[in-house]
Amino acid sequence: TIRSIGLSNESCWGTCQFLQIAAANGFPRVVSLQNEYSLMYRSHDLDLAELSHNEQVGLLPFSPLACGMLTGKYEHGAKPDGSRLTISPDLFGRAHDEVWPVVDSYVSIARRHGLEPAQMAIAFCNQRPFVTSSIIGATSIDQLALNLGAADIELSAEVLEDIQSVYRNHPIPY
Repeated sequence: TIRSIGLSNESCWGTCQFLQIAAANGFPRVVSLQNEYSLMYRSHDLDLAELSHNEQVGLLPFSPLACGMLTGKYEHGAKPDGSRLTISPDLFGRAHDEVWPVVDSYVSIARRHGLEPAQMAIAFCNQRPFVTSSIIGATSIDQLALNLGAADIELSAEVLEDIQSVYRNHPIPY
């Protein structure tokens, strides 16, 4: 028996259609939406945040580290062996000259506040009112431990203000 369903890579309109069809036919309702979301890609903040709240459809954000960009590992042009940047030089369309200064701004915020950049990025997602749980990825035990540590972090008002300042100037970096 299917009790509820989740969608992935869906729009606001599409999610509404699924909700309407489920309600009209007595089908299980949509309870989650798995879409990309991070400091670098906050499209959910627009219409989907309102839908999430009013329809109780939680976001399960994937790529909260923006393909690793928000970890700080690509600082100063670094390309660690085996990283996504070595596999896909444009990080699947995300990496370009204009995006790196924005990445650097977010990494600098973390460091200025004594935070690990990856943990700040994941904690930001986790603190959003519409997020149910963030989908993290790791290629080593150390990365996994670092990512899991974000669950214990509550970003301060000062950190959130600094993040908002960068977002205000660069709402759609890629």
